[in-house]
Amino acid sequence: MSNYKRGETAPRDLPCEHGSGWCSDTPSRQSAHCTPRKQEQAGPGMAGIRVTEVDWLSQKNGAAHHTQEYPGPELVVRRGQAFTLVLELNRPLEDQETVIFTVETGPQASEDRHTKAVFQVSEPETGKNWTVVEEAQMENTVTVSITSPPNTAIGRYLMSTRVSSRRKQNDRKLGEFILLFNPWCPEDDVFLDSEEERQEYVLSDSGIIFRGVEKHIRAQGWNYGQFEEDILNICLSILDRSPLHQNDPATDVSHRHDPIYVSRVISAMVNSNNDRGVVQGQWQGKYGGGTSPLHWSGSVAILHKWFKGRFKPVKYGQCWVFAGVMCTVLRCLGIATRVVSNFNSAHDTDRNLSVDKYVDSFGRTLEDLTEDSMWNFHVWNESWFARQDLGPSYNGWQVLDATPQEESEGVFRCGPASVTAIREGDVHLAHDGPFVFAEVNADYITWLWHEDESWERVYSDTKKIGRCISTKAVGSDSRVDITGLYKYPEGSRKERQVYRKAVRKLFSVEASGRRTRLRRAGGRGLWREDLLEPATKPNITGKFKMLEPPRLGHDLSLALCLANLTSRAQKVRVNLSAATILYTRRPVAEILRKSHSVRLGPEEEKQIPITISYSQYKEDLTEDKKILLAAMCFVTKGEKLLVEKDITLEDFITIKVLGPAVVGVDVVVKVMVVNPLLEKVEDCVLMVEGSGLLQGQLSINVPTLEPQERASVQFNITPTKSGPRQLQVDLVSPHFPDIKGFVIIHVATAK
Repeated sequence: MSNYKRGETAPRDLPCEHGSGWCSDTPSRQSAHCTPRKQEQAGPGMAGIRVTEVDWLSQKNGAAHHTQEYPGPELVVRRGQAFTLVLELNRPLEDQETVIFTVETGPQASEDRHTKAVFQVSEPETGKNWTVVEEAQMENTVTVSITSPPNTAIGRYLMSTRVSSRRKQNDRKLGEFILLFNPWCPEDDVFLDSEEERQEYVLSDSGIIFRGVEKHIRAQGWNYGQFEEDILNICLSILDRSPLHQNDPATDVSHRHDPIYVSRVISAMVNSNNDRGVVQGQWQGKYGGGTSPLHWSGSVAILHKWFKGRFKPVKYGQCWVFAGVMCTVLRCLGIATRVVSNFNSAHDTDRNLSVDKYVDSFGRTLEDLTEDSMWNFHVWNESWFARQDLGPSYNGWQVLDATPQEESEGVFRCGPASVTAIREGDVHLAHDGPFVFAEVNADYITWLWHEDESWERVYSDTKKIGRCISTKAVGSDSRVDITGLYKYPEGSRKERQVYRKAVRKLFSVEASGRRTRLRRAGGRGLWREDLLEPATKPNITGKFKMLEPPRLGHDLSLALCLANLTSRAQKVRVNLSAATILYTRRPVAEILRKSHSVRLGPEEEKQIPITISYSQYKEDLTEDKKILLAAMCFVTKGEKLLVEKDITLEDFITIKVLGPAVVGVDVVVKVMVVNPLLEKVEDCVLMVEGSGLLQGQLSINVPTLEPQERASVQFNITPTKSGPRQLQVDLVSPHFPDIKGFVIIHVATAK
């Protein structure tokens, strides 16, 4: 990071008398024998003047602008901050002559649209216009410092110059440079006031995405790779491929000063639903003709494939893939962005702030009746910027979601929605507040469907939605729970006030006492106000308990624990079912159905043991490795209780780096894998990836593994970048779902 404050002039590198090198005008940086050359006066009547060469000082500007990681070849700088150029002229400037600069971006660039600027050497001034200040003039060279306004449109710019003189002359094209958002600039809407957070949310090229279930959250490494070859160019192409740009390019480019506009465009373009966007979603568990969402370890391969395939959507993605790719694109463009996981995430299709689930007498979801859903987890992004459209109290983190769930103004996209607005129940504010509010606040309501087509409410945990909202900690691999940023404590007075406010804003309905419900009558899209009575709380409790950790390839051993809360005996009929599911909780195949009758004495507790053998689930287990258990309990007096448990099967992989990691020096990595199955497996492959550690992906064939055999695989990597680097390893097999692991390697600079 530069030590020079905004408006302060950094040291200048000037031509030196000794050879063709450069030396500094800062005394402490000058070598003893170096003094800048004296300026020669130009004589009258000299030939026409022009710029013959430009030095973009990429290294110096890159360090000052935190853009040195971009591989080039163009200069990459950030808006609202000065950058330095050295111009070589065919002769020295005369007193009356000055260099005039033109910068322009996009087609039909114009000063009216603020996509073109013409400016010349002036006194330093801050504000609305591009400025250029002459820092030094030595013989035929001029060193200038150029500053763009902090609200300039981002993108690729063409710079031209001409010299004001008596002779008419054309502009000379100097070349192109790229201008990005600037979280280091206090006047930029994307300004973030913490250097630690800027390092994490703008410059870190790897991260962690949390997946799994609320009670068993798993960390998955993700390679954002925003500084990899061609990625910046591809990110700018995403903006150019959007329908808004294709329909009216000049207007679209003029809006690229605004992070609200840019992030909303990216949210639509990362999915392929309304355009030839980057990733095609698939939630059916069938991935023929493409790559399973669980095989991806990062964004780089996806973005390269989209670009090289002439913008054909890449198959396939699910929520964490969309979020990983969007994080890459927004960090690359200079907007601080993080990935956020919400456990038990509501998809409220009818916007009534409840997820209505219809089940049969075994607790199995009736797919044809259930339109809403509660996903085990859902992953989206948050980006940090000001909301000029809403006012300063809504500045800060904004929810953006590229997963195509519902249309927003006719396009599959979501956000930006202010996290503060969600917490305060201001769901009427732009953009997509009601959908995000429901994702973390909806009630989970279960309805038992009878054969005579009547239904009744069943007692279940209504408050299970929006739990353990998680993101990676700044500067470490820890999980941070940010649920408190989205809502007040469940059941608190403030939470109830916010809920009533949200209902009022959504439906213009005063909700008093219990939560007012609006439910569709007969599913025909007619709305009716319905003050729902909560289901009667039964006189028994129930929960599932794992007796052994649920391991992939092994039998599952657990129990349903029932407790009688009364001083009289009760009979309970228990209908048990289990199904393999996708992470959206959509059932794939039933693997268990059983009924039990249990007599519970006064205040007695009993356990019903349950075993699910590997042979029962192995054919139908999806790559999500998830099983949903349900127990519908019918008590003597007509009371009903639904108990559910989501299980994620565990697996094992360890990664060790054998020796210190240094830039440019080979180091050995040892990976320990285990065949989780009770049978021999062949054709396993280890896929390895990591920005700054190896080029592209490494694929290593794993020898045949005997039943439950542990085996180690060794390979070399040669780090190319220093600092903390994430290495990801993925054991891919046709016989069981992927087993993933990652390790952070601290790479030292070469001595």
